[in-house]
Order: sequence, then C-alpha cells, then structure tokens
Amino acid sequence: MSLSARIARNTAVQILSKVLSTALGLAAVAIITRYLGQNGFGQYTTVMTFSSFFAILADFGLTLVTAQMISRPGADRDKILSNLFALRLVSALVFSALGVLIVLFLPYPAAIKLGVAIIALSFIFTALNQVLIGLFQNNLRMDRVAIAENAGRAVLLLGAALAAGLDWGLEGIFWVSVFSSLVNFVIIYLFSLKHQRIQLHFDKAVWAEIAKKSWPLALTIAFNLVYLKTDTLILSLVKSQADVGLYGAAYKVVDVLVSIPFMFAGLVLPVLSAAWAEDNEARLKSALQRSFDAMVILALPLFFGTQFTATSVMTLVAGKEFAVSGAILRILIAASSIIFLGSIFSHAIIAIDKQKKIIWAYVFTSVTAVAGYLIFIPKYSYFGAAWVTVYSELAIALAAFYVVHKYLRFVPKAGIFFKALAASLVMSLALYLLPGLNLGLKLILAAGVYLAALAAFRGLAFLSLGEIMVKK
Repeated sequence: MSLSARIARNTAVQILSKVLSTALGLAAVAIITRYLGQNGFGQYTTVMTFSSFFAILADFGLTLVTAQMISRPGADRDKILSNLFALRLVSALVFSALGVLIVLFLPYPAAIKLGVAIIALSFIFTALNQVLIGLFQNNLRMDRVAIAENAGRAVLLLGAALAAGLDWGLEGIFWVSVFSSLVNFVIIYLFSLKHQRIQLHFDKAVWAEIAKKSWPLALTIAFNLVYLKTDTLILSLVKSQADVGLYGAAYKVVDVLVSIPFMFAGLVLPVLSAAWAEDNEARLKSALQRSFDAMVILALPLFFGTQFTATSVMTLVAGKEFAVSGAILRILIAASSIIFLGSIFSHAIIAIDKQKKIIWAYVFTSVTAVAGYLIFIPKYSYFGAAWVTVYSELAIALAAFYVVHKYLRFVPKAGIFFKALAASLVMSLALYLLPGLNLGLKLILAAGVYLAALAAFRGLAFLSLGEIMVKK
C-alpha cells in the first residue's frame, strides 16, 4: 500500500472511530445520568474531574513527544519507547497516589474519596495507553487504536447497563470504568507487540532528553488544566453535588463537540508543519484560511442552533431530571464555538514551533479564570462557572491568534464568516417560528435551512481536508 493510501486510510479510520466512540460514550452517559440522578452524577463528575486533574498533570507532554522522538532518523525505538513507557508509569503512579492522598484532606463525602482511589487505577491504564498511541501514529496504524478504544467504550456501555440493572451503585460504576480502561490497555498492548517489544528501561540520559523536550508542553498543560478543571472543583466544594451534576452533564455534551475541531486540527497540523518547514508561506496561509472557513461554517450554526434546542438535547442525553442543564449548555456552547476557531490558531503555533511564546497567555488566563471562579461560582453557581469558562476560552483563542499574526502576519478573511453568520440567523428564524417540533425534526430543519441559506449566499465553500492538503 502506498504512503498516500496509508495516510488516507489512517485519516478515515480516525474519523469513523471518533464517531463510533462518541456514540458509545454518549450512550454510557445516558445510562449513568439516569441511574445516578443529579446528586449521584455530581459525585461521579467530581471524582472524574479531580482524578483527571492529576492524570493529565502526569502526562508531562509525553504523548506528543513520543511520536516526535521515535520518528527521528536512526532513532533507537526500542530504547526510547521502553524509557518513555517506564517514565509514564512512574509519573502516573506518583500523581495518582498524590491525588488519592490530597482528597483525604478535602471536605468531600466518603463516596467521593473512595471513588478517587478506585478511578486512580483507571487513569494509570489510560496513561500507559497514551505512550503506545504514539507508536501506532508513527506506523500509521491508528486502526489498532480504534479497535482498542471502541472495545473499551463498548465494555463501559455494557458495564454501566449491568451496574444500573443490578443496582451496584456509584462504586460499581467506578469499577466498570476501571475494567473498561483495562480492556483498552490490554488490547492495545497486545497489538503493540507486533511492532515493538516494549520493556521498562530507566536510562537517566534518555529521561533527561525526554524532560528537555517535554517541559514546555508540560508547563502549558499544567496551566491549561487550571482553567479547564478548576470550575468543577470549586463548584464541588462550595455548592451541592446536584449542581455539579447539572453542570457536568452539560459539559459532557461540550466535551463531545470539541473533539471535532481538535481532530480536524490534528489532521491539518502535518500540512501546516510541512509548509513551514518548506518555507512555503503561500501554502501555509492558504491552509490556515481554508481551515478557518471550515470551522466557521461548523461553529456558527452550532452556537445559534443550540439556543433553540439545548433543553431537548439535555433531556435526550441525560434524562428529564437534567432538562435544566439546557440553560447551562446555552452558555457553554459559546465556549465550544470559540474552541472551534481557536484550535486552528493553537495548532498553527505548534506547526511553526512557537509553543513557548504562548505560555504567558496560559499563565494569565489561569490566574484570572481562577479569580473569576472564586468570585462568581459562590454567587451564581454553575452559571458563574459557565461564563468564566467562556471568558477563558476566548482569552486563549485571542492569544493564539495574536501569536500567529505576530509570526505569520496572517489575518483570516471574513467573507465566509459573514455568510455563515447570515445563514445561521436565517436558520434561527426558522427554529423560532416552529417551536413545537421534536428534536429530530428540529435538527433536520436546522441543517436543511442553514445549508440552503449558505448556498444562497454563495458561502458553500466548505473545503474538504483533501483540498486543504493540496499544494499551492
């Protein structure tokens, strides 16, 4: 199989896998929310958020560094991967233990403290998976990762249904999560043996080289975590677990949606990197403009359409008990739409190797966002958390645009933006005039009216990934 065919297959697999894993994940969430209710899902959300804080800190940027280091000409892949695997295991154990220790001193109920201890096992398996994913990225065999990920999601879905049916309680849901992560890890590890035999190596020189390459990413991730996770943590400490559950349910929908721009930007990143390496400014700016246009065409109708469908969406995803989460989703969708646009600029910064130039923005946003959470969450609960989240995503997106403009002198043309905005307003009018439709008909109507209006405004310039990759 040719390289271009392998790349095309790899891309198609990632897209299809994401669709399937998203569907399985949402189905599992639907079962868990309905079984646990607002308070129980709030405890579930608190445990997952608290634990993921330490799990992500343990990454140290190693996920991105893996593919980079083993791709170098003449790289000793056995040595590098074995050391990365060992370092990832040590960091996961240390940070997971730290999380379990810290939660003991926080004013959480015993169910949450026990949950953190159980979920720590799940995040250790996830941490080891991330190193192995770099291996499959390098070999263009993301189909193996897709099989493992979807097998884990299927186990989670079936396990959640079993836990709810047999009334295993919150603790049972956590053990199901651990088992699903274990299944994912075992499958991906067995697949990895066909490419590389990975052992545990503790080479100080290699660890030092890894640390040198990963520290800017690690620092960025740490500050990124502060403004991404602090909202839920502060909410869990000053408000009820029911409030956390309502906020967490809306956030689950946003998490699903924002996977789209990050997947898209990840596929475009090699194009941007290659254009920068070749000093092909025209191709780089062309790819940036086309990518920006594509994200605009998706982001604007998403924001406007959600204003009319949020309550129905939350009722479908989480059940009638979470219908009030629709009001939260209407705010958080603004943050999601901003991420659609900002992800293009943040990945452009990686492509031109200017990651260190945006660390200041993460520091500033983290400090100001935490201040905002501390001020507004006690007064306005999840609404305060949601609006500060919108602010933080906007601040990062503007900072990323500033850095890209500074080094590339790139300003996106606004033609498609205004056409997509006009089409979104026409779609909004149609939804406003027909409020009694069920969610399925609303979505079909919204999509049809939007695309028709966009075509009428000559804005159907939705460029495929293949066209973005065409050299100029």
